[in-house]
Amino acid sequence: SFLQGTKLKVQFLLFTSSNPSCGQLISLGNDIKNSNFNTSLDTKIIIHGFRALGTKPSWINGLMGALFRAAKLNVVAVDWVYGATRTYPGAVENVMELSIEISRFISKLLALGVSGTSIHLIGVSLGAHVAGLVGQFHEGQLGRITGLDPAGPKYTKASREERLDPGDALFVEAIHTDTDNFGIRIPVGHIDYFINGGKDQPGCPQFISLGYNYLICDHMRAVHLYVSALENSCPMMAFPCSSHENFLAGHCLDCYNPFLLSCPRIGLLERGGVSVAKLPEEVKVYLVTASSAPYCMYHSLVEFHLQQKRSLVTNLEITFRSSNSTASMKITIPKQQQLGKGVLAHPVPLCQINAVTLKYLPKSQIWKKDKAIIVGNFCTTALPVSNRCHKGLCVHPPPNLPLHAHTQRQFRK
Repeated sequence: SFLQGTKLKVQFLLFTSSNPSCGQLISLGNDIKNSNFNTSLDTKIIIHGFRALGTKPSWINGLMGALFRAAKLNVVAVDWVYGATRTYPGAVENVMELSIEISRFISKLLALGVSGTSIHLIGVSLGAHVAGLVGQFHEGQLGRITGLDPAGPKYTKASREERLDPGDALFVEAIHTDTDNFGIRIPVGHIDYFINGGKDQPGCPQFISLGYNYLICDHMRAVHLYVSALENSCPMMAFPCSSHENFLAGHCLDCYNPFLLSCPRIGLLERGGVSVAKLPEEVKVYLVTASSAPYCMYHSLVEFHLQQKRSLVTNLEITFRSSNSTASMKITIPKQQQLGKGVLAHPVPLCQINAVTLKYLPKSQIWKKDKAIIVGNFCTTALPVSNRCHKGLCVHPPPNLPLHAHTQRQFRK
């Protein structure tokens, strides 16, 4: 009765594998029974967020197509554009009413014999928090919630009851790509993927003069990454760590704690591929992606062991080359230390890397040339590192590499 006379004009559009491009309008009445809805299939419910221009989301068809290519499903798109337009605070005020209406719709599905565990809510931006409230109304017993860059404004300091949180479904995951602007910066799920640290996505415009795309690119990258993960075989695997910086520095190389070596992956694997009996909550995981589709990258630990300590900081550039790709990174060996290491992301598996280039980057000296000779051992291994003691990392036999200033050394496998 609360929703009688609602002004949100919510529509539920059903798409199926047999009719993937034209939605069938269904209501809370008998339309569900008379529709193409298949109670034996899993159901994905897509919830968009704030629509500043009042337009249909440009990403919706791509997401639905990727879902149908991945599995046979019922896909329900929730159209609440009318209530999501004009101002962002106004859209936030409509979240509770929308959540109640979606919850009623799900209750109708459950009454038809649909299993609650077969329902997966996919919420984009503000839609992620809508999904959280819907899950809360169903006492956290729905199967899964995926939040694609859950909205930050009005929600970063909100209570768990007001936003997406791990208690809203049996498995809650979130993909963060714009934590310094439109996205939330705190973890909100069992697993929270912070892509490239959660902000400043590669390939997005760096200058405000490029207009709307500059504002929205990082935020929408979560959607495009998710679609790409559904459509491509290369894994988007992530690693738990205290920070993005520590991950890149090579301090977090496996998923032993807390996932018992079952590293989470973006996509439709059950519980993200994590096999622990009881899921931990609010685990931050990190990965590096490319600047364009399919976005996925492979990660390798690289190490250089100096033969002797030096009184200066030593900087080295390490480059992996394959037949059609190049990836580089810099590692730093502090003075009076012998080990420098880091994580290098590359677009092909390590077994396809056919050459590695090592270049010494001397400290800039105006009046005299750096004539140092750097000698040491280079080591690498693909992540996740299965042996936590890192034995057997070095290429055999380990190359002793004299590196002169302004020169580089290359070796092939």
